[in-house]
Amino acid sequence: MKASDKQSSIPSSSKEVPAELVQLMMKYQRRIFAYIHTLVPYRSDAEDILQESCLTICEKFDEFTPGTNFYSWACQVAYWKVKAARKKFATSKVIFNQEVLDVVAETRVKMEHELDYRHDALSHCLEKLNPRDRRMILTRYEPGNSVSQAAQACGRTIQGAYKALTRIRKVLHDCVTFQVSLEGNA
Repeated sequence: MKASDKQSSIPSSSKEVPAELVQLMMKYQRRIFAYIHTLVPYRSDAEDILQESCLTICEKFDEFTPGTNFYSWACQVAYWKVKAARKKFATSKVIFNQEVLDVVAETRVKMEHELDYRHDALSHCLEKLNPRDRRMILTRYEPGNSVSQAAQACGRTIQGAYKALTRIRKVLHDCVTFQVSLEGNA
């Protein structure tokens, strides 16, 4: 088989990915993952469902109405992917019944504004931390990292890292609570 024959046998997509879709996915992918992970107990399962959801979002993007809430639309796609995946999880030790799944999904939608506000407040509070503490907390919560990795990155012992993380979490909690109370969103 000639190289030119190989190239012609490779399926090519005649449909380009719209720039708007790329921007929206870059903006909301982490939040969509967080939504999925509230409905699925295991991170690896949530990651798989995110991948399936992203594919469906790309395939059905022409059904999205511009000017409406992309995040809500994408979460609805993800919700149906979670429901479909529940058949696969039926043999798992930890599984929520459908009523619990529905309540968690509805609560997440109802709390969307508050969660957005708290996320913004957390970003503001992270900026207020001294650089060493900010590096410690961001390193610790980078996907796949552990307390020992954060300790090593910041030049602390494991015990010192645990103490520092406890203190930093309290500082961040107090700061976010204060920011929320300033806006009357508590």
